[in-house]
Amino acid sequence: MTIAAYDKNIRVDAARIDRALADAVPRVFWLDTDDRPAAEPAVHGPIETDLLVVGGGYCGLWTALMAKEADPDRDVVLVEGKRIGWAASGRNGGFAEASLTHGADNGKRYFASELPLLERLGRENLDEFEATLTRHGIDAEFERSGELMIATEPHQIDWLHSLETETTVFYDAETLPVKSPLFRAGLLETADVALVNPAKLAFGLRAACLRLGVRIFENTPVTRIVDGGPTVRAVTASGAIVARNIALATNGFPSLLKRNRLFTVPIYDYVLMTEPLTDAQLADIGWIDRFGMNDSSRQFHYYRKTADNRILWGGYDAVYHRGGRIRSEHDQNPETFRRLADHFLRTFPQLGDIRFTHQWGGMIDMSTRLVAFQGAAVGGKVAYASGFTGLGVAATRYAASVMLDLLGGRDTERTRTSVVASKGLPIPPEPIAYPAVQVIRRSIAKSDSNGGKDDIILRTANAMGFSFDS
Repeated sequence: MTIAAYDKNIRVDAARIDRALADAVPRVFWLDTDDRPAAEPAVHGPIETDLLVVGGGYCGLWTALMAKEADPDRDVVLVEGKRIGWAASGRNGGFAEASLTHGADNGKRYFASELPLLERLGRENLDEFEATLTRHGIDAEFERSGELMIATEPHQIDWLHSLETETTVFYDAETLPVKSPLFRAGLLETADVALVNPAKLAFGLRAACLRLGVRIFENTPVTRIVDGGPTVRAVTASGAIVARNIALATNGFPSLLKRNRLFTVPIYDYVLMTEPLTDAQLADIGWIDRFGMNDSSRQFHYYRKTADNRILWGGYDAVYHRGGRIRSEHDQNPETFRRLADHFLRTFPQLGDIRFTHQWGGMIDMSTRLVAFQGAAVGGKVAYASGFTGLGVAATRYAASVMLDLLGGRDTERTRTSVVASKGLPIPPEPIAYPAVQVIRRSIAKSDSNGGKDDIILRTANAMGFSFDS
């Protein structure tokens, strides 16, 4: 008999959870490799350049790469405060989705009149993403494998039916290609989702940038930018960088533009990685194909297989730490890891005493519309992109193209969208933010256990223009 998903009254034996987590190391699986390239030097002394890119995650790397592809003679400098790909770009789940609007439902809410355009631009962006990897020979383990959305509660089945298109396949509980006592139905999106190895993607983009002549400096945090009339100056501890244009790709970290600091909030997401599954274990759960998966709750899990058939299992908890502080100690959260292990073992009881090898967390930049925004400042000499809300693997490439359009003064269909014209609502500052987020989290959990019905708190927040997800 199918049971309610993650019923609080149903628990896996604590000793079994202990065994599953006993050998998990507190490191990011993707970055736990001998193939990580050596660090580039830090900035020493003053530098001049045509374009300065601040931030060495996906968004910054795509911006630098596309700028050099468009104009090989343009001098491009990229600076990263720590190491290339060390933050969200090296520790995410590796889902590259075509959607630029956090799904069709969210897109209809905020961008109804533009949704067909944004959906087309998103699909074109994913196609160009794949083409770029091929063109530069980047082995990011890219797989256009699709994604299976799972209903774990009765009310979610109708919602999945509402999402059916010509590129989807619906499964009931009996025909689902993956077996779990918690699964009631599923909808496979076959065209608009790919999987990647996050660190290999970051390292591959870095190598392509270097081959094209981008100057990369690591361990060089920028503390502020100063308008210098025809140029902009970026201040670092070891020397100033003077640029004609600056692209800010700092995402969830405090923006160098004060006007943008209340438009994102740092939320921590956590992940477990299993040991490699045998062919027999995969057959036991029926997960033979390569698609990724997520469930349809507001507090949802996402999961996918790696190249060596491990299962990455993440999501559910979305943790905002008091004061919005971004600290390395937040990357580990034992309470969340136990909760994730409990949920995994109940989802796939067929796997018995499977072990996890890695446990980690990281910060994502949540915006109130759950959608990344882009814009220009300092008289058009500075462009910015932020607010990817966990869907930045592919969307960062699109944001890079928008920033380059803005810096080039180009009027394009990308720059004319309201994603550029507006940012959504600001997030209340501390001390309001922390208690507000906790209240919202409790309401989201209540919604999942109440047939998807929102309480007065969520209805009021939605009416004001705030969206929330786990």
